[in-house]
Amino acid sequence: MVEDSLFREPNMRQALRQHLKAKRLQIAPTARMAAAEAVAVTILEHLPASGGYLAGYWATGGELPLHVLQLRLPANWIWCLPVVLPEKKLGFAPWRGGDALGNNRYGIPEPMFSADACLKPEDLHAVILPVLGFTADGLRLGMGGGYYDRSFAFRQHTPVPPLLIGAAYANQELDVLDAQNWDVRLDAVATERGWIDFTSEENS
Repeated sequence: MVEDSLFREPNMRQALRQHLKAKRLQIAPTARMAAAEAVAVTILEHLPASGGYLAGYWATGGELPLHVLQLRLPANWIWCLPVVLPEKKLGFAPWRGGDALGNNRYGIPEPMFSADACLKPEDLHAVILPVLGFTADGLRLGMGGGYYDRSFAFRQHTPVPPLLIGAAYANQELDVLDAQNWDVRLDAVATERGWIDFTSEENS
């Protein structure tokens, strides 16, 4: 767990992000691949059997890779990637290895879909979110752009779907993080150490 007492003030979130990004980049490639394997196994054990659209992400900057999960996904799940849309929101598009990709404004590969052709966040059945930090009660710290919080704001007052799952390294857990009114909490986090369910009574 990250000792983050120096970063508790809201205006220190950016400093915390820089601290966590540097820490994440220090993870050895072998440990990163082992975590990808473990997280894939854990997520596959907890995905609903009914299937549907599952959105992942293209890992950059030391984010936990999802290629193992994608390759082992059951046939009744359709793998999707995010597409950056205007107004700092996300659409989602089905993607298979070999399909065309283009870099978005941040240099991250994404499917070459127009906004009108993208799936809406409400169309998804489960989402794997990139994580910089997370807390024991489901708060997620992202990169600061607010894309996921804006796109899934409806989940603040509606139940699943989509199921919101963070993919993280265990050492990204924070001892505290001040909640903001726009934060969308995760339903669960998968790390190399297992599954943390934030919807269970033990974590409520």
